[in-house]
Amino acid sequence: MKKFRGKRRYFRNLKKEENLDAYNLDFGSDSWFDFWHTHLDFWGYGNNSVKIRKAHIKAYLSLYCKLEEKLEEWGKKYQLWIEISNEDAGSDAIFIHSVNPNADNFPFRRSNLSRCDKLPVYLRDVINLNEYKVDYYESKDDSDPEDDSEIIFVIQSLKDRNPLYTLNSESVL
Repeated sequence: MKKFRGKRRYFRNLKKEENLDAYNLDFGSDSWFDFWHTHLDFWGYGNNSVKIRKAHIKAYLSLYCKLEEKLEEWGKKYQLWIEISNEDAGSDAIFIHSVNPNADNFPFRRSNLSRCDKLPVYLRDVINLNEYKVDYYESKDDSDPEDDSEIIFVIQSLKDRNPLYTLNSESVL
């Protein structure tokens, strides 16, 4: 494994990405979100180290709290969630979705979402289950029949009024 050079600068910049100022988001009265998202670990550095992965998940949770506060002030209905890939840290993202003119797809419902009873250690150590619920779904690349499915963990606040699924989803993992 190649040495991670410029780590201090990288994490200083990651800290900046936890702030809403880093994004050109409009919370005006006529604004909307159509699956807006951002990847804090675009290059997948978290794949090389659990410590780095945890740092990114903490950054997602920090950004989540700030977005949640701003969206509550915004006053419109919205969905806010984090997706964490079990395989690829570069696929991790935080999403905002609301009523929008592009499609009649709010609230978004993920039909294959299930409750997660056993979290991986890297999630268990950073997520407070008294504040967040963690579910999962399996993502499969249909273009490659040989490819195994990938587990995607979905994190939402327990106080979320527009969850991505109905509350009677069953637990498998």
